[in-house]
Amino acid sequence: MASSAQIELWQAEKVATQVAAGLAPNGIHYATWGETRVSETDLERLVGAVPATLAPALSGRAYYFVPLAIGDTGETLVAPGYSVELGDRAICHRNAAFGSTEAVFLSTRLVEDRFGLAFEFFINVAHNFVESAGVPESFGALVWSQAEAQVRGETSQDAWETRRRAQDSRNGEKGVDERSRNSYFESAFSDALAVYMLSLAVDFDYHDLREREYPLLAAPALAERLRHVAGLFPANTGYEFQILYRRKG
Repeated sequence: MASSAQIELWQAEKVATQVAAGLAPNGIHYATWGETRVSETDLERLVGAVPATLAPALSGRAYYFVPLAIGDTGETLVAPGYSVELGDRAICHRNAAFGSTEAVFLSTRLVEDRFGLAFEFFINVAHNFVESAGVPESFGALVWSQAEAQVRGETSQDAWETRRRAQDSRNGEKGVDERSRNSYFESAFSDALAVYMLSLAVDFDYHDLREREYPLLAAPALAERLRHVAGLFPANTGYEFQILYRRKG
């Protein structure tokens, strides 16, 4: 393994000029650089899971899969290889802007498996989509009806906290806090969209997504959200959406 002294850090913009982002069949711009240890086949399958109907809202984005994106300086730096020291300095992803292009540099060597990289990629895609296109009104109506019905749990810490703030505000004289409710819609939709894409690319157990101490959304409620998202953004050819329930015994 190379030491950090042997690994030259590159500015993100330099990487982008050295490696032009290609265009996947679904309209997503992406590239790889350095010793990512992700096979071309796996990466094509991963990127290809993004529904083509999302691509227009992501036309100004490019996703770069690199070994490590360094986030402890004022500029975005990228390592072409891995060392323990650089791994300690790296973050899961780092954003950078080059002219009209918004680039997302994803660290492939900070995750231990395909599941981790896939979810990191899809949650970025989902947030980028929301930033550009917002949340479908029908999805907002669905999740708020679930929240009003006191359906247990949520899909992330952010969704849980913003839902709680939005609902707690009803006890005051001003009614529902619309800012918190809108933030809740954005978090819940980003989560659901990411989980939906993850389900197209990787077989996984829903409980694998839980990272923090908050109550996880009840599986039937998540299934309802995912079916709604699938109806809005159908899977590309070669990908299949399905929900399987495990039974005891």
